[in-house]
Amino acid sequence: MPSATDNNIHINFKLIDKNKRAYLDVDSSIPATGITAIFGHSGSGKTSLLRCIAGLEKADQGKLFINGECWQDDSLFLATHKRPIGYVFQEASLFPHLSAQKNLAYATKRADNFVSPEFYNRVIEVMGVEDILTRYPNQLSGGERQRIAIARALLIQPRLLLMDEPLAALDHERKQEILPYLERLHESFDIPILYVSHSMDEVARLADHILVLDQGKIIAEGELTEVFSRIDLPQRLEQESGVILHGKVKEKDEQWQLMRIAFAQGEIWLPDSGEILEQEVRIRILAKDVSLALNNHDDMSIVNRIEVKVAEIKSDADNAMALIRLTMGKDYLVAKLTKKSTHHLQLKVGMSIWAQIKSVAIVR
Repeated sequence: MPSATDNNIHINFKLIDKNKRAYLDVDSSIPATGITAIFGHSGSGKTSLLRCIAGLEKADQGKLFINGECWQDDSLFLATHKRPIGYVFQEASLFPHLSAQKNLAYATKRADNFVSPEFYNRVIEVMGVEDILTRYPNQLSGGERQRIAIARALLIQPRLLLMDEPLAALDHERKQEILPYLERLHESFDIPILYVSHSMDEVARLADHILVLDQGKIIAEGELTEVFSRIDLPQRLEQESGVILHGKVKEKDEQWQLMRIAFAQGEIWLPDSGEILEQEVRIRILAKDVSLALNNHDDMSIVNRIEVKVAEIKSDADNAMALIRLTMGKDYLVAKLTKKSTHHLQLKVGMSIWAQIKSVAIVR
């Protein structure tokens, strides 16, 4: 049993179907800090896991400990209303007959602890809803409704915030509108968040830790950058192959509208998207956008050239392709090449080589 000083979320759930087969079978311990993404394709068990954690679904076998406190085991099952959680669904689910402000007031009444004016104002400011509080849900855009729903969940003052694909019902423009608020949420409140998504773009931008589910089981888990640099994930996830890098803005080139991002063992130029000097950023580099060369060629249009070492070579789901895992200090890159190119370069584990990355291919 976890101790009272344990700063982790321990989950162990098994759901059994009528044929006595497990369609959810997970056992993990994840940090009770930051954002943990529960990632996988449709039908992988993401929402079932979140519903078990919320107590909305009772697992045939289940244990749940939050920071050493038992919410569920063989002899105890806390009802959902007794679990100090906030839950944000795909649809905002606001009370249509109440203004945004009164929807938030409902949450303050439900909170177990007194909601101070300072905390209330901080939630309003972080979610950027000051100017829409007098409107009713039918007068709000989808992104605005979801920001009110998130603010409402925060005002309950939960010890755990659950988010079930909160951007799934939004179009691309509305998603881009709300993502900065989710980043601010991450930075402004010390509440662990479990974030269900099948969008790697959202996960790459928001998460610190990740559980990857496939057919009801955890197939990978750990720190985000480590997991998604792996090249041994199932075929259906290989299309997501790539890496997430953390760096800082070190230079702006106003003439060419570029910025230089420095990492522990290298640097990358990419289009300037408005960040300030020394600001921390994360970028995603897909394997299909990395090419390899034996030497550092400067007579080409690709500016980003980084010396790396070959760490691992694996056949891709496509028989004509190979995935190459590369190290650059403590960071990783992944390249996707034809097997013909791999043979032509005579790639071997431990070999030094140059990775080339187009600036326009880098995902922010």
